[in-house]
Amino acid sequence: MPSLKDVEMQIKAVKKTKQITKAMNMVASAKLRNAQARIERFGPYADKFYEMLGDLAAGADHSAHELLEVREEIKTVAIMLVTSDKGLCGSFNANLINTSLKLARAKAAEGKEVKFYCIGKKGASSIRKREFEVVSALTDEMNNFDFTLANKLGMETIGAYLRGDFDEVHIVYGHFLNVARQVPEELQILPIQSHEVPEGEEAGAQAEYTYEPSVEGLLVELLPRFIKVQIYRGLLDTSASEHAARMAAMDNATKNCDEMVDTLTLEYNKARQAAITKELMDIVGGAEALKG
Repeated sequence: MPSLKDVEMQIKAVKKTKQITKAMNMVASAKLRNAQARIERFGPYADKFYEMLGDLAAGADHSAHELLEVREEIKTVAIMLVTSDKGLCGSFNANLINTSLKLARAKAAEGKEVKFYCIGKKGASSIRKREFEVVSALTDEMNNFDFTLANKLGMETIGAYLRGDFDEVHIVYGHFLNVARQVPEELQILPIQSHEVPEGEEAGAQAEYTYEPSVEGLLVELLPRFIKVQIYRGLLDTSASEHAARMAAMDNATKNCDEMVDTLTLEYNKARQAAITKELMDIVGGAEALKG
C-alpha cells in the first residue's frame, strides 16, 4: 500500500490537472460560440449559392467550362484533408484521417494516383508517415483564418486541375451537426457535380432564374468562386467541430479527475486508518511488554 504522502501528492496532482481541463473546456466553449456564429452568418449564403449554381450548371452543357467537364480517364486524384493544428480533442482528428485514408486507398485500388493537400498540423504529420505524397501542407492556420485562406487554396487547386496535375479533387472535413455530434464528411469539389434529386424522391418547387449575361459567361465568373465557398465552408465546419470535440473531451477529462480524486481519497483514508491501527498496536504491545 502506498504511503500517505504519496497518495496525498497524487490527489494534489489530479486536482491541478482538473483545473487545467476545466479551463480548457471554458476556452473551447468560448471559441465554439464564435465558430458557430461564423457558420450561421455564412451558411445561408453558401446554401443559396449552391442552389443557384446547381440550377445554373444543370441547364448548361458540361463542355461549357473546364471545371464542369468530367474527364474520360481519371489518372490522378487530389484529397484536401482539413484537420486541427492542436490535439486534446478526442478522436476527432483520427476519424478525419481514417476517412481520408479510406478514400485514398479505394482510389489507389482502382489504379489511380492519390496526392494530398493537408490543412492542419495533425493531418499533415500523419499523412507524411503514409504511402501517399503530400503536395502541400499548411499548418498553424486553423486557429485564426478568414476567406483569404479559402481563396488561396481554391486558386492553387483550380490551377493544378486546369494544368492537368489532377483529374479529380475531393475535400475531407469535419461536418458540424451540433455540439454533441461532428462527423467526417467527404465531398467532391472538382469536377463540379450538378445537384440531382435522389431516386424515389420528388423535387419540390424550385425558383426559375433568368440569367444575364449568358449562362456560359456567368459560369466563368461563378464556378471558381463556388470552389472557394465550398472550401471555406469546410474550414468553418472543421473549426467548429474541433472546438466542440475538445470541449467534450475536456468535460470528460474533468469528470474523470473527480472520479480519480474520490478513489484516491478513499485510498488515502484506508492508508491513514491502517497507519493509526498500526500505531495503536505498537502502543498496546509496548504497554503489555512493560507489564510483563
